[in-house]
Amino acid sequence: MGDGSPVRAAGGTVRVDLRVIPRAPRTKIDGVRDARLLVRVSAPPVDGAANDAVVAALAEQLGIPRRTIAIVAGDTGRNKTSAVDGLTVDEVRTRLGLA
Repeated sequence: MGDGSPVRAAGGTVRVDLRVIPRAPRTKIDGVRDARLLVRVSAPPVDGAANDAVVAALAEQLGIPRRTIAIVAGDTGRNKTSAVDGLTVDEVRTRLGLA
């Protein structure tokens, strides 16, 4: 994260640092704020619904199956880290529009 990008390689996967805004009017990936990818989700932060919505939004944007994305840190907070399998750092940055 030294370059201000929320995307980095870690242990054979790509990690993406996230800032999640639940209960948004609509779900969308909304740029970068404070070196974290801003993800707005319409789901509430109840019973994992917001985390599920985040994984779904990332999978759709990256064009990969949901099963290849996991929340690995920050399960109950707004600041989260996700792990993405099957793509390179450059592919993730490009597909997220960060390249």
